[in-house]
Amino acid sequence: MTDRRRRPLVVLVGAVLAVGALATSFPFLWMITSSLKPASEALATPPTFWPSAPSFDAYTRLFTELDFGRYLLNTLAVVAIGAVGLLAMAMAGYGFAKYRFRGRGVLFMLVLMTLMIPVQVTMIPTYLILNELHLTNTLAGIAAPTLVSAFGIFLFRQFMATIPDELLEAARLDGAGEMRTFLTIVLPLSTPILAVQGVLTFISGWNSFLWPLIIATDQDMYTLSVGLSLLNQQITVNPTLQMAGASLMVVPIIVVFVLFQRHIVQGFTMSGLK
Repeated sequence: MTDRRRRPLVVLVGAVLAVGALATSFPFLWMITSSLKPASEALATPPTFWPSAPSFDAYTRLFTELDFGRYLLNTLAVVAIGAVGLLAMAMAGYGFAKYRFRGRGVLFMLVLMTLMIPVQVTMIPTYLILNELHLTNTLAGIAAPTLVSAFGIFLFRQFMATIPDELLEAARLDGAGEMRTFLTIVLPLSTPILAVQGVLTFISGWNSFLWPLIIATDQDMYTLSVGLSLLNQQITVNPTLQMAGASLMVVPIIVVFVLFQRHIVQGFTMSGLK
């Protein structure tokens, strides 16, 4: 097919994709614009898309009246603690990919089998363990169950299996220890999969709702998602305030994904190569 004949098809496909993208993004755009409306305008009939007088009063109320600043700090702390688990998963994936030891296949199979266990099944024993360790109602206790995931270990193992063994052997011959080889060679080469798992870890910590609600007995330990669910209980129905809280939850995730989307696609592609 020549370029001249292909051009109408490309335009048609582009138009269809543009319409689909607009339809998909419309609820998010509505959420953001609604968060900038006065309460009276948000309840007006017929509804308007763009606020007549945009205002950030709803966001100000979230932080001055409803303690969302505390919830935001707690959520950021949970995400930061999850970064420690990211390094642990990278080490585990590297061990399964490059070390030969007895029982490696069985251990890796056991790790994968945990993917079939629903999270809800392990909540009670996890709570009892953390309670014995006096980690209930703490940020460390909120972040602990998501520090390491079987899916993350699987991704790192699949990606690191593609790193040439000759490169690692050359580093060892030059006198580099195992930790130095891992930190200076393996991790820099694993940037795409680190970005993938980093985004997944960020989303998991940022959206965490049920577990913080269970383990946190003090409202000062709540995360953003739990704080958002309390809006209907703390005040009367206020669509502007609710949309501001929802925007505070969703927009950072979209920004992180946009910033790392190139690495995410590359990581998922290369993790399936042998």
